[in-house]
Amino acid sequence: MEGRLSEEIEVKVPASEAWKVYGSLQLSKIVVEGLPSIFSKVEVVDGDGSTRTILHLFFAPGTAGPSSFKEKLAVVDDENRVKVSEVVEGGYLDLGFTLYRICMEVIEEEGQKGECIVRGSIEYELREEAAANAALVSIEPVVAVMQDVVWDCFFTDFE
Repeated sequence: MEGRLSEEIEVKVPASEAWKVYGSLQLSKIVVEGLPSIFSKVEVVDGDGSTRTILHLFFAPGTAGPSSFKEKLAVVDDENRVKVSEVVEGGYLDLGFTLYRICMEVIEEEGQKGECIVRGSIEYELREEAAANAALVSIEPVVAVMQDVVWDCFFTDFE
């Protein structure tokens, strides 16, 4: 079984400025500081924020499910402003998923100087015997991260 969820928000800053945050390790720091009810800590296991960097993310105490997971940055494409991470240990993989991928894209809006779109998406695959766990997948945490960056870094209303 496989699936994909996606959501977009409008950000009233140039794509190059938004990418400085979404495309860097600064994103991890913002996530922990801005969303303490979801994540308690993010550690860089290996790497500098470029492709193949491994992060260990810890959920806040009291959250349902696994306590942590490790993800690898599979793609960090500065030219196209795309970051793709894949869970490589724990988290959804412990629940029967064979793939759990999060993608963040910063897209320059045509004809709108100083504005961009940030698209977050989740792609997943899971074993047939764990198909009921597809109900656990939600785009809401990704949207919360996207919105938190906007509030913390750009102080911008989003629509």
